[in-house]
Amino acid sequence: MEYLAAAFQAAFELIVSFDADLWEIVALSLRVSLSAVLIAALIGLPLGAAVALFSFPGRGALIVVLNALMGLPPVVVGLVVYLFLSRAGPLGVLNLLFTPTAMIIAQVVLVLPIVAALTRQVIEDLWGEYREQFVSLGAGPARAIPTLLWDGRITLVTAVLAGFGRASAEVGAVMIVGGNIDHVTRVMTTTIALETSKGALPLALGLGILLLLLTLLINAAAEGVRRYARAQLV
Repeated sequence: MEYLAAAFQAAFELIVSFDADLWEIVALSLRVSLSAVLIAALIGLPLGAAVALFSFPGRGALIVVLNALMGLPPVVVGLVVYLFLSRAGPLGVLNLLFTPTAMIIAQVVLVLPIVAALTRQVIEDLWGEYREQFVSLGAGPARAIPTLLWDGRITLVTAVLAGFGRASAEVGAVMIVGGNIDHVTRVMTTTIALETSKGALPLALGLGILLLLLTLLINAAAEGVRRYARAQLV
């Protein structure tokens, strides 16, 4: 217990001392995860709504695939993105491997199915509730998508937060495509894994505490926005 208490104390001192390396890692982690979630939301929200409202051959299979991709193994995603971005891969000329951009791409692949699948469920439920009203107004699925996305925005925040949780906790994929290079692609999760393997528990623990605090703060902010929006609707 004394060893654990000492590690917590050292981690706390590291945080309050505003260590430059520590905050550089935190800033890069936030930039990568928030960028990935934003891109995944811009693609996944309309994609999920379209799958919910349009009928087309293979729709059932697509829903099964979307649901299955929610549990994509990060190391597999990292390997596939690595093959695409490597020098011999089809996107190798872009020289994106071992850059924050490559890490964002890998996280988008992981987060997109989560946002799309949860959005499909939300919009499908709303369509069942409002379908007759839209039909009576002569509005088809294409015109209903923006309205339903706006009407379900409070619930859809949960889908986006689920995506952020996946992105912020990810290690395997970003380690493969980012390389965990100091001052270039080192983020909180990869640093925690590295420092733990080296036995440097204070830094690993400090980053773990910061990661938990950031997740709590973002979720608390989202809950505040959700309650405010719900209150405005009453």
